[in-house]
Amino acid sequence: MGGSTPGTPRVLRAMNDRAALDLLLAHGPLSRTRIGNLTGLSKPTASQLLARLEAAGLVRATGTSEGRPGPNAQLYAVNPGAAYAAGLDVNPDRILAAVADITGRTVGRFELPTPGRRADPVVRQVTDALDGAVKAAGLARSDIHRLVIGTPGAFDPNTGRLRYASHLPGWHFATLLDELAAALPMPVEYENDVNLAAIAEQRLGAARGHEDFVLLWNQEGLGAALVIGGRLHRGWTGGAGEIGFLPVPGAPLVRQVTKANSGGYQELAGAQALPRLARELGIAPIPQGSHAEAASALLAEAAAALTDDPGHEGPYRRLLETYATALATGLASLIAVFDPELVVLSGSLQTAGGEPLRELVAAELEELAASRPRLVVGDVAEHPVLRGALESALAATRDEVFDTSR
Repeated sequence: MGGSTPGTPRVLRAMNDRAALDLLLAHGPLSRTRIGNLTGLSKPTASQLLARLEAAGLVRATGTSEGRPGPNAQLYAVNPGAAYAAGLDVNPDRILAAVADITGRTVGRFELPTPGRRADPVVRQVTDALDGAVKAAGLARSDIHRLVIGTPGAFDPNTGRLRYASHLPGWHFATLLDELAAALPMPVEYENDVNLAAIAEQRLGAARGHEDFVLLWNQEGLGAALVIGGRLHRGWTGGAGEIGFLPVPGAPLVRQVTKANSGGYQELAGAQALPRLARELGIAPIPQGSHAEAASALLAEAAAALTDDPGHEGPYRRLLETYATALATGLASLIAVFDPELVVLSGSLQTAGGEPLRELVAAELEELAASRPRLVVGDVAEHPVLRGALESALAATRDEVFDTSR
């Protein structure tokens, strides 16, 4: 017992420091008095805390509270340059990279096209994309505290190899993670792209305050993120939520699913189903582009038609109704297994379908699902995977940089 006593004041100081830093992140610039009120610390203790954080480079003075009653008070804010973190969003066509300062503000972005198998080796792609964002931020690679990389599928924790993403060329050899670790000077974490979208919604969007929710993603492929008791559930091989492989009524039974890189739910409700359905309904012309681009454009047109004319009974209503049934078919299985409090619809297709699609899916679930989770469209519309990668990298970076007990 006696051995731990000398450390106690330091630990308490560090807890107060972290509480103050979190308040500054949440509220923006605050005065010493306001920090004292919010933390319950006395004025002298709050002054010591701010002096300590300022000396450590974690906090800086940012002017005064002009325009308020009484004498102007010095305001303090988290020093944005205290640390930087980076995120990558990888798909077969491109890598999006971004750098954020410790407050969460994006300070540099870069997009690297990766056209199929002719592209450079993956390690080169990753370092080029990261360096592009670092340069845009006016920083050096050594300034980045942590990097989180989001990919389709998941790196199997038992083997270190990427699974469930055979459509991502160049990412499947056994030594990839070792080679990336050797090429990058900062700690690197890898996460499934849909899980990162769920982190973005949990920290910034529609799932704030929710401990049990499912995020249903629909873009290039169908996927889900499962958050149980506030934590992501990844499964034994990282494959939890790979629901494109789910056998569902209304679609042929797909066998050898990993070879086909598809399954019944993907065939029924994936992006490739929309142009086919539109042709059957006589909708023309079919939008150009990838499956995801064409499907998003069709859903946006259908949603606009129903928004302008709620009683619309033409082919666009039938398109949305048929597609909502397809989505609800697989979603009902997820709800039966996980009984979530909330379902977040995310990805470009569901964002394009918006409120009209959400209402139709909710109506179908009333008949297909036993429990009644709240169904919402995600709030993080702009690059949710990249935002989730940054939020994940920032959370770990703050835990390290804001720990003043060391």
